[in-house]
Amino acid sequence: MPPPDALPYAAAQGGVRLAVRIVPRAGRSAVAGIVADADGRPALQVRVAAPPVEGAANAALIALLAETLGLRKSDIAIRSGAASRHKQLLLSGDAPAILARLASLCAAR
Repeated sequence: MPPPDALPYAAAQGGVRLAVRIVPRAGRSAVAGIVADADGRPALQVRVAAPPVEGAANAALIALLAETLGLRKSDIAIRSGAASRHKQLLLSGDAPAILARLASLCAAR
């Protein structure tokens, strides 16, 4: 578990940078909360039912986050880690509004 003040997101140029750890082939798709990676860095853990084949898990991740955060799918871009469980996403749009939605999402977990 990461320190209580460690957050997997931060404002960035053009929106918000979000660190994600994806769990493919889950029983159901859902945001599971904040976890720490091997280096102790926080990441938002997201479970998706899709398998990690031909980008299906990435597409499911983007669709779930778009629906959960009230964004368009086109506003979410994978900046690094497209073939990894650990990803860096850029959420484009109004950074203060996105940060507020992420804060309430993480607080509810």
